[in-house]
Amino acid sequence: MSLRLPNVARPAPVTIMVHGAPIVAYPGESLAAALIAAGHWRFGEGEDPARPRTAFCMMGVCQQCLLRVDGRLVQACLTPVAAGQEVTPA
Repeated sequence: MSLRLPNVARPAPVTIMVHGAPIVAYPGESLAAALIAAGHWRFGEGEDPARPRTAFCMMGVCQQCLLRVDGRLVQACLTPVAAGQEVTPA
């Protein structure tokens, strides 16, 4: 189920790989927004497995959205989507 608004003009979609599965995303949106829109709310595990990490502030302050993109540790809320990205937990 997509959480994106319908009838909004967007650029051509690209595919990113998230935990080995393809996800459709749009250039110009943040990786965090693309993941949430695709229904991926759990970004990783914190010290307490009952409190998983996810996007919280969406502006780069809290560091809760850390992921590995193509092997580099990044904040998903500040990282733009690019075709072919490989996304794995931090």
